[in-house]
Amino acid sequence: MARVVCEKVTNFAAMKAKTGIEVPAGVERVLLHACCAPCSSAIVEWMLAHGVRPTIYYFNPNIFPREEYEIRKAESKRHAESLGIEWIDEDWNHEAWRCCVSGMEGEPERGARCERCFAMRLEATAQKAVELGIDVFTTTLASSRWKRLDQIERAGRAAEIAVPGARFWAQNWRKGGLQERRNQLLKEYGFYNQLYCGCEFSRRNLDG
Repeated sequence: MARVVCEKVTNFAAMKAKTGIEVPAGVERVLLHACCAPCSSAIVEWMLAHGVRPTIYYFNPNIFPREEYEIRKAESKRHAESLGIEWIDEDWNHEAWRCCVSGMEGEPERGARCERCFAMRLEATAQKAVELGIDVFTTTLASSRWKRLDQIERAGRAAEIAVPGARFWAQNWRKGGLQERRNQLLKEYGFYNQLYCGCEFSRRNLDG
């Protein structure tokens, strides 16, 4: 098993060394963990244009309060339905998420708490991918200006190792003009555009 994991990491590292965005060899389906509709919109469009069929997995127990969660969920579902994309909703269990990040409440944004949060959500995504028979998973978290790409990649690699049969597509989804396209699609769809990452600890920065 260790040899297989090493081969996966080596193959993805070689892919990442190239410029732009590139589909891993042989991939036609992917489970896309989506944090929100604005962040997933340009990614989904790019995938469909390049022969990859995404299934959107909405698993974001970090989002607070519940009203905010429901707004973001509804927008993600609306986007998927407009394109005929399969959309999967996972239950909102904020208490489980709070237990996961317990002791890290005082961490700054982009600190250790965020990486723990990514790890929880991406391991669940990896498990769902295997359950659905989808080899590869990736995340829209890597498109957000609020996130550190190195933390997301480490969380994805950890999930890949923790869940046998899962493969993480490590990708900087800010590349290839997708950030600009995201902003265009946000306006075209009239998406709700949140002003903070999602959890109560990120919101406190907004509240001052």
